[in-house]
Amino acid sequence: MTFNYDVIVVGAGHAGCEAAAAAANLGSKTLLITMDMNKIAQMSCNPAVGGIAKGQIVREIDALGGYMGIVTDRTAIQFRMLNRSKGPAMWSPRAQSDRARFIECWRGILENLPNLSIWQDTVETLLLSSDQKSVCGVKTRLGVEFRARCVVLTNGTFLNGLMHIGRVQIRGGRVAEPASTGLTEQLVSLGIQSDRMKTGTPVRIDARSVHFEEMTEQPGENDFHKFSFLDTSKRVLKQLSCWTTFTNEACHAVLREGLPDSPLYNGQIKSIGPRYCPSIETKIVTFADKPQHQLFLEPEGETTQEYYLNGFSSSLPLDIQLRALQQIPAFRDVQIYRPGYAIEYDFFDPTQLHHNLETKQIRNLFFAGQINGTTGYEEAGGQGLIAGINAHINCHGGTPFTLGRDEAYIGVLIDDLVTKGVDEPYRMFTSRAEYRILLRQDDADMRLTEKAYQIGLAKQDRYELLTKKKECRDAIIAFVKNYSVKPQQINSHLEALGTTPLSHGCKLIELIPRPQITLENLAEFVPDFREVLDRIQDPRKEEIIEAAEILIKYSGYIRREQIIAEKINRLENIHIKDKFDYNSILSLSTEARQKLTRINPETIAQASRIPGISPSDINILLVMLGR
Repeated sequence: MTFNYDVIVVGAGHAGCEAAAAAANLGSKTLLITMDMNKIAQMSCNPAVGGIAKGQIVREIDALGGYMGIVTDRTAIQFRMLNRSKGPAMWSPRAQSDRARFIECWRGILENLPNLSIWQDTVETLLLSSDQKSVCGVKTRLGVEFRARCVVLTNGTFLNGLMHIGRVQIRGGRVAEPASTGLTEQLVSLGIQSDRMKTGTPVRIDARSVHFEEMTEQPGENDFHKFSFLDTSKRVLKQLSCWTTFTNEACHAVLREGLPDSPLYNGQIKSIGPRYCPSIETKIVTFADKPQHQLFLEPEGETTQEYYLNGFSSSLPLDIQLRALQQIPAFRDVQIYRPGYAIEYDFFDPTQLHHNLETKQIRNLFFAGQINGTTGYEEAGGQGLIAGINAHINCHGGTPFTLGRDEAYIGVLIDDLVTKGVDEPYRMFTSRAEYRILLRQDDADMRLTEKAYQIGLAKQDRYELLTKKKECRDAIIAFVKNYSVKPQQINSHLEALGTTPLSHGCKLIELIPRPQITLENLAEFVPDFREVLDRIQDPRKEEIIEAAEILIKYSGYIRREQIIAEKINRLENIHIKDKFDYNSILSLSTEARQKLTRINPETIAQASRIPGISPSDINILLVMLGR
């Protein structure tokens, strides 16, 4: 047993698991401290991974050498690719997971990683250097002191967590789990600003009491799509459906009865909740004209009867929740395992962080996950991965590892946090990314795996798979660029597909942008092209063909976005950190002086993204740099 480490990670949620695994895999002697080893990577809210923009983050985590995608694939009980009706920039993978197996799988990975130890306890105090400017370890509730060169805090909703069910208040970080105290107060005393946020979760329902015949079935898909670029296996677990239904006026009437006892409306909760994922009581107030709201009943596991009611998050009293559900035909005989509840918790203003997620006030201290004001397993996992990588770098030397806004959704996420801060729980959307055509889910490995390979996180086998995939993809593109077809060869086939026949010969690549044409149906009537596809001896063949088709069909849009990104990146190369005394530049607006001083941006580009910084403020800085 040792009490000295390179990196200590506090909290074993989705951020903590990725942080600990990354630091350990890079070679740092790492300790992961968790309150309960049976709740590692607990899916505190719904048992699902991915979704709009979130699925892209999971693919990026996997491309960088993280584990969320691998664990999700191994424990998936439903998979769907969302937004297929839109362009590939919007396609987003999403999976339901078996909650218990998700925990079991993550724990199995962590317990068997070299360089990683696990300790079950609660951290109450950070150990600091004599000047209070850098962290050097932690002290736990059991009185144990662990020393480390870097500490990563991933405390989730546990910092002074307070749960609300009607007027009932229970201290805790999750139902039946205690809150964490002491850390917030210490960090505030060291000059780090904290605030409170709120999130919530719905009732858990016993499927045996549900009238599924009154609901609409929503089955999953069973094609080649997965989260992990390494995974080519068949789905392991039984695939289950989700189910949809709607609230009604009778349900809303009962909910309105409970509003005087709602913590959201009686002054009991003062913190800000997620605007884009409102509670059912918020929905009936904000959208009072809507006669119904859609609900999704989602399975929690392959064998359990427990289901999650997505869309019915609530902190209303138990009797109100129960009576409201009973007004919905499918739930007229409903039996629940536990009610929904809201939870308030501490977080820290993320503008106090560098882009590597190290705090500006205390060296070698990193924050990741909901402690930074975000929400969602995927956002947490992405931050944890970056924090773990950079904690290792701080221990052993090297350049901070960061990602640009044109390189990854994870880059957009972190830049938004440290540049703009948060005034509500931050959730990733495709609309937050300026370059979403470049940040597609299908090419996360092409964007990021080489970067991870260079720092040692992505291993040789992953890199070789990437190289082979790229060679096969490029061979397809090269063939269609150079292969010519004549009208008499192909027109009857084009007409059968409902697309305009050719008036003269052309290269195959000119046909592929047509919406009716795919590489597969093109190969059906161009035998030479079929031979090219048949020569691909790779279990990821369908994935490779899809990647080639997307690049061909959307090449114009992709190139245009690359040009825009390259222009903006010139400003990313103009470094201004610590170069100005902003308070002395009177030509800047007062708001600009205050915000630039507080955030101290790394580059001109980052400064331009700070809310309240105008183009004229940026021009003033550029002129002063010229001087």
